[in-house]
Amino acid sequence: MTGTPKSLPEPKLLLASASPRRLQLLAQAGIEPDSLLPTSVDETPLRNELPRSLAKRLARSKADAARAMAARTPEFAGAYILSADTVVAVGRRILPKAEFHDQAAECLMLLSGRSHRVYTAICLLTPKGAIRQRLIETKVRFKRLSREEMDTYLGSGEWRDKAGGYAIQGLAGTFVVRLVGSYSSVVGLPLYETVTMLEGEGFPTRKGWLGLA
Repeated sequence: MTGTPKSLPEPKLLLASASPRRLQLLAQAGIEPDSLLPTSVDETPLRNELPRSLAKRLARSKADAARAMAARTPEFAGAYILSADTVVAVGRRILPKAEFHDQAAECLMLLSGRSHRVYTAICLLTPKGAIRQRLIETKVRFKRLSREEMDTYLGSGEWRDKAGGYAIQGLAGTFVVRLVGSYSSVVGLPLYETVTMLEGEGFPTRKGWLGLA
């Protein structure tokens, strides 16, 4: 007589980031990571590196670093690892993640009245050892900013540690004249592509949907 077959444990999802924005976007999709594994990688662009190449390289580097961290914790064995990186560029020029007032001011002056591109790369490492990557490109156009608009935005401090010196989900959303592509990608994590990638690799993305109402 055979016993009742044991159900397989739910797969774990590890997010290689501590970004509140990425957590909020995953929560919007009904997904809650089992653990956060923020990594510290050198984000300096290589010589002549293109913006899209930088985003892809950093997303992969973060995923690899998180995998190395997870390997030291037995309960994370067989987990999915998700990472992302966002790069803002005007042409081939890569804008920094603004840390200082002057950096943010330079970004705003460069973005004012013109279009720029936001590249967000996602990388997924699966329990079976597969590596899946996607790059999402979004075109954003800013209005021409007045000196008062720049000064008050800089005074808000919202630009700190934001690629390109702005957060589209915040006050800077009022600067956007046109957006072609993925809004959630500009925020930091393209929802459609992320969920599609997870589902394609067998992760139950809708397990948390029941009982949300």
